[in-house]
Amino acid sequence: MKRQEVDVLVIGSGAGGLSTAVAAAHRRLDVLVVEKEPVFGGTTARSGGWMWIPGNGPELRAGIEDNAEKARIYLQHEAGDHFDAERVDAFLEAGPKAVTFFEENTSLQFDLGPFFADYHPDAPGGMDGGRSIVARPFDGRELGDEIKRLRPPLQEITFLGMMIGSGKELLHFFNVMRSPVSAFYVAKLFFKFLRDMAFHGRPMRLMNGNALAGRLAKSAFDKNIPIWTHAPVRALLRDDAGKVIGARVERRDGPVEIIARKGVVLAAGGFPQDMLRRKELMPHAPTGYEHVTPAPPGNTGDGLRLGESVGAVVDTSLPHAAAWVPISRPVKADGTLGTFPHFVDRSKPGVIAVTRSGRRFVNESNSYHDFCQAMVKRCAEEGPEGAEPAAWFITDHRAFRKYGLGYAKPAPVPYKALIKNGYLLRGQTLAELAAQIGADPAQLQQTVTEFNGPAARGEDPAFGKGTTSYNRSLGDPEHGPNPCLAPIKDGPFYAVRLYVGDLGTFAGLKTNGNAQVLDDQGKPMAGLYSVGNDAASIMGGNYPGGGITLGPAITFGYIAARHMSSAND
Repeated sequence: MKRQEVDVLVIGSGAGGLSTAVAAAHRRLDVLVVEKEPVFGGTTARSGGWMWIPGNGPELRAGIEDNAEKARIYLQHEAGDHFDAERVDAFLEAGPKAVTFFEENTSLQFDLGPFFADYHPDAPGGMDGGRSIVARPFDGRELGDEIKRLRPPLQEITFLGMMIGSGKELLHFFNVMRSPVSAFYVAKLFFKFLRDMAFHGRPMRLMNGNALAGRLAKSAFDKNIPIWTHAPVRALLRDDAGKVIGARVERRDGPVEIIARKGVVLAAGGFPQDMLRRKELMPHAPTGYEHVTPAPPGNTGDGLRLGESVGAVVDTSLPHAAAWVPISRPVKADGTLGTFPHFVDRSKPGVIAVTRSGRRFVNESNSYHDFCQAMVKRCAEEGPEGAEPAAWFITDHRAFRKYGLGYAKPAPVPYKALIKNGYLLRGQTLAELAAQIGADPAQLQQTVTEFNGPAARGEDPAFGKGTTSYNRSLGDPEHGPNPCLAPIKDGPFYAVRLYVGDLGTFAGLKTNGNAQVLDDQGKPMAGLYSVGNDAASIMGGNYPGGGITLGPAITFGYIAARHMSSAND
């Protein structure tokens, strides 16, 4: 068997793995990244790309006041009994340093999202914006031929394959039919997109998570870090004392034994596609198949199993095993079902969510994690034991053509094919729509009637939609008096079915503040580290703000590299 020695072996090529690799190489360590899929970038490349890091440089430079003590209060409130003081303190100490490191030494640059509030901004220590940052748009041509190996964005959240940024850019797309400025802006982007498709076969203006993965990969290649794709890890290697010293990697030209002098880092993206662990840890998915995820098919829990194989422990104590998000299933051209995560439409005026009973169950503009918790709870209360959780977004023609609904885009984009293939349901009356979703027509009509009166005044006495800065940040800023509320009254009416999905798993390997993996006695395992979603979330099973998976991923990547570079051989 072939044998190769490096200082650091990183298993996985998402944000956690690549940030570890780049930070370690900067400290003059010899690094190798291995990835089992044919492309690199992991789930990160499909994601929104936001990173939640309190006290980050862009936030402070914008004059927003924040500090570690305030963020700690917020995280303690959010995590409750599952607050991990050691790791939270390590994250809050290193997060701003990690941002500064990447800004000053790599191709990774950040933009601030001041409009992006914490998800519970009114909680102790919560903020109305500043803690969430995103990778600056990136020209994919800087990757050269390596662009071919970068995982594409999630097709369902693009427009014909074109990536769209959050915030002001998204508003331009919503206003394309009402504003000449927006129309010109969108037309210019679309022209560039068509040019890139003609000359390169894919978009070169990388946005969101694709920009984050692209920038980290460019940084890795600049530091001469190889990224092996088609290279799954079959086993970890240990010496006689039990220290993890490397791994056996399967390449297409045969197996290779990689010896890692400083450490092996598990960063394989958690277990969103592991049916057995889903069945074990997700109560709404008793067979594992009721859950849907936009994660790549290769995210099957390899990192967790590798850790367990040498005595590591998966923390299953968190109240939620994953970051929940409502997902709808558009039908692809080949007849298979896609995954569309609902980030924005929940907050728009004229949109509500109901279960099969025809009743609302939640403030729709609360976080997607909170939305799904309420959805599962209500379905359990209403349906027979073991019934699959299901809900529907409901809207009228005016709101539908102005904002779209899920995969169905706003005017002037056609939508009749989505009705034909069953993704989008339509009824001339609410009673017709109720029949299609299996709801009681009288109850759905009553729900909408009770909603409409207060909504016309900008009020939602039942659930308080639009009452927090986070709610309002995703509404329509040009609509008043409440950017999240409008009556549902002009037929025809539309609905999209929702399933419970995830944006990454929370249950993961137990680690300490240095990102070292812990054994069943709570002691660090020599030579073994874990970052990203392979490590148990520091958020206590909650979802405090936009980017609470990627923010800790790049921070603990920085921490792991720092620790490995200072550790004795």
